[in-house]
Amino acid sequence: MSIDATATKVILGCAKCGAVLPDEAQFCLKCGKPVFIPLKEPAVAEPPTQVQPGRKPRIFIWVLLGLLLGVIGWVAISDDPFSQGLQEMVGWKHDQTILQTPFSVSAHSFRFYKFDLPEGSVHVSIVGQFAATADKKATKPQGKADEPDNDVEVYVLSEPAFAVWQNGYATSSVYESGRVSKGEMQAELPAGAGVYYLIFSNKFTTRSVKNVNATVLLRYKTWVPDWFRIMKARMWNWIGL
Repeated sequence: MSIDATATKVILGCAKCGAVLPDEAQFCLKCGKPVFIPLKEPAVAEPPTQVQPGRKPRIFIWVLLGLLLGVIGWVAISDDPFSQGLQEMVGWKHDQTILQTPFSVSAHSFRFYKFDLPEGSVHVSIVGQFAATADKKATKPQGKADEPDNDVEVYVLSEPAFAVWQNGYATSSVYESGRVSKGEMQAELPAGAGVYYLIFSNKFTTRSVKNVNATVLLRYKTWVPDWFRIMKARMWNWIGL
């Protein structure tokens, strides 16, 4: 015979006389002794949820890393003098002198200066100024009324374009001044490694020697450290490439 657990009741009995008492009885109906009713067990409170150890330090590290990346990005792209100084200090920004000494160009001739851009170069530009005057002592006289011209032509050409131009053919140029006696240079160059030529041409005249004063700088930024490029070049030389 099965017993229904839901119908089971606690039967109270008097501790003194043993009389059976109702469930709600507080005193014995027979002898009057107070009935002892056991107290319910107090509910056990659930422990508070504990924060996983190390979570707060991780959030702090991510916030700090985000701030650091933001500062690096600002230094890399900002034109602020402070950020420009930091770029030069860490080797990101370079100002390379291509030309800073006076020289002369013979008649029907030209003079060039070769310069290289390293691997990883970005934001590349060539800037400077120049002025040309005819050397009257070296100029061939043609007539009393003839005055020597002071013009010169200035080009910045890539290596393939220089080979074409040198053979007398028209080609594309990074910079071209036209026939002028003085001028200011400011031209953007493609990013990445490359070989270029700065040319002062006096090919258009057969008698005037030109004296030229010029200051030309190559400016670029590179994210590839110098030590890495040097090590890579040495490794290629070592293996014969």
